[in-house]
Amino acid sequence: MPKPTDVLAAFRVTPQPGVPPEEAGAAVAGESSTATWTVVWTDRLTAYEHYQGKCYSVEPVPGVDGQYIARIAYDLDLFEEGSVANLTSSIIGNVFGFKALKALRLEDMRIPPHYTKTFQGPAHGIVMEREYLNKYGRPLLGATVKPKLGLSAKNYGRVVYEALRGGLDFTKDDENINSQPFMRWRDRFLHSMEAVNRAQAETGEIKGHYCNVTAATMEDMYERAEFAADLGSVIVMIDLTVGYTAIQSMAKWARRNGVLLHLHRAGHGTYTRQKNHGVSFRVIAKWMRLAGVDHIHAGTVVGKLEGDPNMVAGYYDVLRADKAEPDPLKGLYFEQDWASMPGVMPVASGGIHAGQMHQLLHYLGEDVILQFGGGTIGHPLGIAAGATANRVALEVMVKARNEGRNLLAEGPDILRSAAKRSRELDMALSTWGDVTFDCRR
Repeated sequence: MPKPTDVLAAFRVTPQPGVPPEEAGAAVAGESSTATWTVVWTDRLTAYEHYQGKCYSVEPVPGVDGQYIARIAYDLDLFEEGSVANLTSSIIGNVFGFKALKALRLEDMRIPPHYTKTFQGPAHGIVMEREYLNKYGRPLLGATVKPKLGLSAKNYGRVVYEALRGGLDFTKDDENINSQPFMRWRDRFLHSMEAVNRAQAETGEIKGHYCNVTAATMEDMYERAEFAADLGSVIVMIDLTVGYTAIQSMAKWARRNGVLLHLHRAGHGTYTRQKNHGVSFRVIAKWMRLAGVDHIHAGTVVGKLEGDPNMVAGYYDVLRADKAEPDPLKGLYFEQDWASMPGVMPVASGGIHAGQMHQLLHYLGEDVILQFGGGTIGHPLGIAAGATANRVALEVMVKARNEGRNLLAEGPDILRSAAKRSRELDMALSTWGDVTFDCRR
């Protein structure tokens, strides 16, 4: 049986025809720890059994022929302290190309507190973020500037200002806006922060813009982040594509400089979406909590991107809870004790609008950032009106929740009633009220 200090992994294994599942599980355990394709005499020079990964359970996946869940235990000594790069190289580094396997997916991991405590964790976490912003008891609101490519820096700043003065808490760069010929990063940061400062002065609220500091080198990233901090930005942003070492480096910079760190999960769908091969997003979420980000995009349930309610609830538990219990319905194979590591604020974005506010609050709770890009900037009365519609919808729904009303059942009526007193919300509901992205047949 595994030890309390072991790192545990649950792999969905699909062996090639003729390969016994137990043999496939043992091969995955060996290749992700000490084994090679033949016996080597230097095994005698190590405490071999101590360093071997151990496949301690292989069970068929209910209702799916030819797939098995192999649970593997790894001794803590196999991993460098505080290194997501080493952890991931060890667990997924070489094993996914095995000829003996048709497919392999890493479904979940247990990171023991003994290992968790070697990581910094989120630069600030949910509680500190709310104290930075002085905003409590409701989800935060944001929007991605659209179109995400092609605007000049001055026009980009205009979008930021209109959205923030209309009622949003944040605006953000998108994943692929860095420093292109049509808008260099320094100009974008200057105009965006001018807009933030104007909106703060006008509304009396703390506002932010996620300045994307993703760049070709760490030196470039530090330069951009320091410039944003010098301008007074409360938050900077990076993309998942910068790599695990760069993410951890930026998390340490963010804590040292008192700046929130937003992570866009750019590229994750290339290895998280397939159900029988790759890495589940719940595992990526655990790695990123260790790495130290304050925000990460984690699904919406009701938007344009994939994610059923149970699966997304599992992601949010991984990011926010101090301790999560095993729950097969949510895809959680192990208990996870974070040993008081701060939580990560999930970000819901992608095809959401004010007409879904009751569903978003019901499914996602209040410790979440709801980002309405098209649902703000596409409003018929303008960007500020789109932001106001979202803020009104949120506040009436939070009030209804606090009164104990049934959001899913009464939500549409609550929104329609509020729209009678808000032209902005009325126009939003008229424009998008019937828009869904349910592609099931």
